[in-house]
Amino acid sequence: MYSSWSVVFSLLGSLCLPTVLAVRYDPNWASLDSRPLPAWYDDSKIGIFLHWGVFSVPSYQSEWFWWSWQGSKSQAAVDFMTKNYKPDFTYADFAADFTAEFYDPSRWADIFKASGAKYVVLTSKHHEGFTNWPSKYSWNWNAMDVGPNRDLVGDLANAIRSKTDIHFGVYHSLFEWFNPLYLQDVKNNYTTQDFVATKTLPELYELVNTYKPDVVWSDGDWMVDDTYWNATHFLAWLYNDSPVKDTVVVNDRWGKNIRCHHGGFWNCDDRFVPGKLVNHKWENSMTLDKYSWGFRRDAQLSDIYSMDEFIALLVRTISLGGNLLVNVGPTKYGVISPIYEERLTQMGRWLQVNGEAIYGTRPWKYQNDTANSDVWYTSKKDNNGTVVYAIALKWPTGSTLKLGAPSVTPQTRISLVGYSGSPFSFTSLGSQGVSITIPPIPFNKIPCQWGWTFKLENLNQ
Repeated sequence: MYSSWSVVFSLLGSLCLPTVLAVRYDPNWASLDSRPLPAWYDDSKIGIFLHWGVFSVPSYQSEWFWWSWQGSKSQAAVDFMTKNYKPDFTYADFAADFTAEFYDPSRWADIFKASGAKYVVLTSKHHEGFTNWPSKYSWNWNAMDVGPNRDLVGDLANAIRSKTDIHFGVYHSLFEWFNPLYLQDVKNNYTTQDFVATKTLPELYELVNTYKPDVVWSDGDWMVDDTYWNATHFLAWLYNDSPVKDTVVVNDRWGKNIRCHHGGFWNCDDRFVPGKLVNHKWENSMTLDKYSWGFRRDAQLSDIYSMDEFIALLVRTISLGGNLLVNVGPTKYGVISPIYEERLTQMGRWLQVNGEAIYGTRPWKYQNDTANSDVWYTSKKDNNGTVVYAIALKWPTGSTLKLGAPSVTPQTRISLVGYSGSPFSFTSLGSQGVSITIPPIPFNKIPCQWGWTFKLENLNQ
């Protein structure tokens, strides 16, 4: 039987403790930056980025095509429109041809699951202002009113959540190139915030409340400081009161003075890879098409990352403590092009073998080997101490692999991840360094095609 005091303490706990223990974040960076990054994000390591919008219709140059044509007026963009479209054609006319007739969110979810990615970030709105969800703040310039006539964001969120354990996130541009409200704020030298009050923030609240994303990936911030965007007030709500307050992560693109200084994880710049460890979680957002985030009809095979190049970038990014956000641009008709599907599937097959050296790992005391620049390290704690993974981007040309960083002991065990044979013999090179003997391995027993992981246990830490 419970004592009366037990009942009292139980009631007090249920009534009072959540209020007492709940952390509230103030709308300033000192407070917001004190929020711990939800652990799922650092453990995930690999995400998929999707740039999809009206720019997928011309699919020429890049997702910045509208700006190239009518903003900077690049000659190539002007000539493209002159040669291929009638003189009175406007960018808004492209929207009707953003048909997405082959868009199958369930198939996309299958592709992402097979890729080994742990989170997906879909463009909800790029700088063109077109929203891929039926936003009530984007009348007649959204995917329900024109073009696909469906909720592209909601359909993908539902498919991913019903078929996978992948975290769903959204990209959202704070500004819009040609929105009159934004241009008026610019004309007023950002002393007014009409665009932010009536467009940017209402959209962000709508996105979070409707789709409950685990990632809010902000962009379009670089013209003006964060105070114009009211960023800290939105983030305080996101962390304190939103439906995803305990799981959501955000990046650092909340004002030109914020990048690489504040935020949940840092993007800094596109394709950001620091040359050393940094004291903050970061993400390398990159695109498989080296020259565009959106789909390009005229892309050549040499423009696409080869798997050798891609695995090298993936391994380097994780070794240095980052996450890799891998972008593909779907077509206007809603298909992930076979070349991108192949790359994602190849990544998934590689991760099926080498995932233990990627997911949930942390940087080791060495990131790149001291004697072999083609070897990168990750590490993971287990019941016996620290396991170190040495990922070799090139297979040894002889019968030995020499590493300069590890210090071995008589209890050290070295094996090839994914290989069913016996652990490898090795020779200590002194106080530091090891020479690993590679036995003859039949071709069909080699565990993968790119990036081979050597597991080093019981090192002298």
